Parts: sequence; structure tokens; C-alpha cells
Amino acid sequence: MNPSLQTIYVDADACPVKSEIVEICEFVNMKMVFVSSYAHTLTLPASVKVVTVDNEKEAVDLFLMNHAKKGDICVTQDHALASILLSKGVRTLSPRGMVYQEDTITQMLDARYLSQKQRRMGGKTKGPKPFRHEDRVKFIEQLRKIVAGT
Repeated sequence: MNPSLQTIYVDADACPVKSEIVEICEFVNMKMVFVSSYAHTLTLPASVKVVTVDNEKEAVDLFLMNHAKKGDICVTQDHALASILLSKGVRTLSPRGMVYQEDTITQMLDARYLSQKQRRMGGKTKGPKPFRHEDRVKFIEQLRKIVAGT
């Protein structure tokens, strides 16, 4: 698909790879939409469309679900959002460079559910690992592949 006909949507509230997205998308002339809540201030170049939504829990997710369409790309850490977008034909990847796939998303959602259940019962679960340089490199590689259509 031609990058200039696609849009990349970014769940931008806690996205650690904003500058990398901008650099790659400006290089291929891809439209960018960074979505965040009022609780977060984004400083991005004029080439980026910034959408600010209410501070409600799922407001960013709702915007992304309602606007991303088949052939677009979305960067998010949210497995549930990724699952919904995948069913719409949106290429979805995490800021760590993991490309969400239809055949593995159910397993990821199940693991997320079990962790939430354990926390509700007072149990402890591990949080996410620290974001590393290797994660950034993997993200750049994966986004370049997706934008190139491979």
C-alpha cells in the first residue's frame, strides 16, 4: 500500500517512540494522527495532527476505534484496542516493536485477563519491563517494514 494514502494513528499518552514515528512517517510522506487526553501535553512538529480527547478512561481508544480504517497503522500498548483494530484490518504494533497478530491476540488477552483477576483478588503481578534501547531499535525496524509493505 502507498504510505501517502495511509494514516498512522498513535495512542500517544505514554508512547515512548513519538520522535521515531515522526521521522519515519515524514520520510515517506505518511499522514500522522497522535491522540492523547487533556492530561497529556504533546509537543510535535506541524506535520503531525494532534487530537486531544476527554480525560475519560477509554476516550483515546474510542477515538482510534472510530477513525482508524482498513490499511491504516496504529501504535498502541493496549492489547484490547489492538484486538479490535486488527479485526478492522488495521496493522497494529506496540512501541516495543511487537506486531499484533490475529492468531496470537486471544492468548495475549487471556493472559491480561488472568493478571487482572489475580490483582483483584489481592495478588501481585509483574509490571512491564523497562523500555530499553533494543525495544526502540526493534520498533523502528518493524515500523519501517510495515510502512514499506513487507
